[in-house]
Amino acid sequence: MSLTPLLRTVVYAALFIVPLLPLYVANESFFPFITGKGFAFRILVEIAFVGWLALALLDRSYRPRFSWLLALYGALVSWMFMADLFAVNVHKAFWSNFERMDGFVTLIHVFLFFIIAGTVLAKGNLWRKWWWTFIGVSALICGYGLLQLGGGLAIHQSGVRLDATFGNSIYLAGYLLFAAAVTMWFALESKGWLRYLLIMLVALQTLILFNTATRGAIIAFVATAVLVTFLFMIRAGKRTRCTAGVLLVALIATVGGFWLAKESAFVRESPILSRVASISLSELDVRFTLWSIAAEGIKERPITGYGQEGYNYVFNAYYRPELVAQEPWFDRAHSAYVDWLVAGGIPALLLFLALLLMAFITLFRAPNLTTPERIMLTGALAAYALQAIVVFDNLFSYIPLAAVLAYIHSRVARPIPALEKLPIVSGVLTEAVVVPLAGAALLFLVLTVNVPNMRGANHLVYAVSPLTGGPAENLERFREALGTGTFATQEIREQLVNQTAQVIPQPVVATAVKNDFASLAVSEMEKEVVRAPKDTRTHMQAALLYRSLGDHDRALMHIELAETLSPNRQIVMFEHGALLAIMGRREEAIALFEKIYALTPVNDDLAIRTAAGFIAAGESKRAQELLSERFGTMVVDHDALVNAYVMAREYDHLILTLKLQVENRSDSPEAYYRLASGYALAGRYAEARKEAQAAMARFPQTVENGRAFLAGLPAGR
Repeated sequence: MSLTPLLRTVVYAALFIVPLLPLYVANESFFPFITGKGFAFRILVEIAFVGWLALALLDRSYRPRFSWLLALYGALVSWMFMADLFAVNVHKAFWSNFERMDGFVTLIHVFLFFIIAGTVLAKGNLWRKWWWTFIGVSALICGYGLLQLGGGLAIHQSGVRLDATFGNSIYLAGYLLFAAAVTMWFALESKGWLRYLLIMLVALQTLILFNTATRGAIIAFVATAVLVTFLFMIRAGKRTRCTAGVLLVALIATVGGFWLAKESAFVRESPILSRVASISLSELDVRFTLWSIAAEGIKERPITGYGQEGYNYVFNAYYRPELVAQEPWFDRAHSAYVDWLVAGGIPALLLFLALLLMAFITLFRAPNLTTPERIMLTGALAAYALQAIVVFDNLFSYIPLAAVLAYIHSRVARPIPALEKLPIVSGVLTEAVVVPLAGAALLFLVLTVNVPNMRGANHLVYAVSPLTGGPAENLERFREALGTGTFATQEIREQLVNQTAQVIPQPVVATAVKNDFASLAVSEMEKEVVRAPKDTRTHMQAALLYRSLGDHDRALMHIELAETLSPNRQIVMFEHGALLAIMGRREEAIALFEKIYALTPVNDDLAIRTAAGFIAAGESKRAQELLSERFGTMVVDHDALVNAYVMAREYDHLILTLKLQVENRSDSPEAYYRLASGYALAGRYAEARKEAQAAMARFPQTVENGRAFLAGLPAGR
């Protein structure tokens, strides 16, 4: 019996599930919007790869074919393999982490998807069916976004920027750029009610995209709309040319009208429209700084770069003090092009640019393409290329891009003689050797590449959650996460350190549990320091751990190493100053805080962090003066002040600040539980219990967390 139909079914099923992945959210996994999709994609590609490999042995028509797209894509992947071998952090370059699910492992899976899809879907009419699946899923995603827009479903990332099942508005916007282009392509090739239905879907995709308020994607969308309309004017028939001309005028008038009205009350009062209207070069100042930092770094390693996931090393080494008000740890340059440059040096950037250029060239040279097909795929690539200037890649920009490239490749590819000459495997050999080997290879891939990491992500999400067994159960979950052999031990260790720092000062936690936390955290962080000795963040985490354990000398050693790796880095200097204050070296601490304050022009964040430093150094009066001068009040909502008050054991000020956070974040259960924890730290257990009970009543979904908190309070107090 021929096994070819069965293998085909397996490969087809895997490929057709891929476009469904945006709908999947792994709620019981760390970074649920990222890890579940990432692991599912890898498993599906591995299933498809093993099945396709067996098919290629049985049937020559499934063997790879040559195109310059395949050659350039293969060259890019091969070069990145070499670059990652020479990376600053080889482990992370290959495996990435839970937050990003990127690295070479993802790159090779995306490339294999390109090869398999470009070969298998070229047979029959499968590409159109695959794109129809892609369009259908995009409609469901837009439906989810529409419910978010109407208030029926929560927005995960922020108050107004839609993110659907991606958990990130930027990721959703990038996905919709491809979806809108493909949907319009099919609309233009359809007739009757189906055409109008698809045009309505494009309108919905546009609405959702604009409500992500992702400015780079919106500019790319508008620019691409102008481009494709212009292309239809010069390449389509007379009737279409007239329609395109009218649309082009309407587009230009709409953009111009919006620009003229950008200062109107209607625009200013809309969070989405005002964000879009604020687009200017000055808004790119942070990105320009990030790119200039990348330029400094690439001078040191112009050929191989720093490896994938290597931008954080460049950012730390060439940090600019003016970034103090931004997020503390940038691991991306916020430009796909700059990220390729940093990851793989100048050759990687040139290969990536050549791949995109070859895609454009192939589209216009390929025979037998319809005008809508040629122009809308050009639009999809152009939109991606434009938004990639200011946005970094993620799995759902990789997959649609690879699909478009694979489709173009499949339309022009020609047989590779060397592969065509290889013999066909058939008969008893197929059943006795090929199929068992394929099954064993698939099992090995899934068990080694995915299962341990999926288990690690699952254990970690519980390890950082309130559990009925209290901190002792959290500790056991950390042990289980570390014992899985996952690639993301850095994230587990960081979370372990954070949890340890929270557990140690709590009087309600048993001493034996604290000691077990401390022992495990020290052991794991020492391993991480050995594995990533040049990572500023790792040394900062080690310093936090040792400071929480009272080992100030070792904490200071790591802080000084961090400061050497990242000079003039305020976050490091703040930690350094706080540690000096704890060690009683108050004059040195105050001098350091004053130095920080003088590094850059004063802004609110810097003023708050400096005040927090003064509090930690025992100069609360100076801190209150600074806050009053800057904000007109001594009670300011900021986590740095919360941490400083905890460190200085100024519980009255701590509770006032936490109360303000509750007022400002009335829809956040975390704010209520933090206030309850503040009361507990101050020994005001009755008030802590009352606040936790109020939180449980206000947020029924947190009842289990509340019970765990109450169980940790002393009985009868």
